[in-house]
Amino acid sequence: MPQFRPRPTKRAQQLRKNATDAERRLWRHLSKRELGGFKFSRQMAVGPFVCDFLCRERGLVIEVDGGQHAERTAPDDSRTAFLEQNGLTVLRFWNNDVLQNTDRVLQVILAELERLPAKFARPPLPLAGGEDPRSGEGVGPTNDTRAHPQPPPASGRGLQ
Repeated sequence: MPQFRPRPTKRAQQLRKNATDAERRLWRHLSKRELGGFKFSRQMAVGPFVCDFLCRERGLVIEVDGGQHAERTAPDDSRTAFLEQNGLTVLRFWNNDVLQNTDRVLQVILAELERLPAKFARPPLPLAGGEDPRSGEGVGPTNDTRAHPQPPPASGRGLQ
């Protein structure tokens, strides 16, 4: 019998309802495929953690950190290590950067999305002739065998 592992979905729902001003502002630009046509989800449970934003197609996690993260970097470092060990790339921005320099934050995110290889191909569109689009093509991990580029240093937060 498979073992049930609870996911922090209730916590994710609470975080969506109580988003910070910076998270709300960034979500306005990431929702509805407005940034380069990439789909993002917000407050997504990944393992034991809840990520602020996740683009599954490219495996990109975006974290928006408030001032409390400056004093306690160890939990953020272990969270980033877990996510990277599971094939995800993490970008972190300070709330102030998102609120005061939104355009530059979006440029950095888009550049990273375009740099990263696709983790999963987009599912095929339904065919007009009524054929079954669930042939398996275009779904699942890609056959891209290129080495995954090294992520930026974990110590680099905010804009540079």
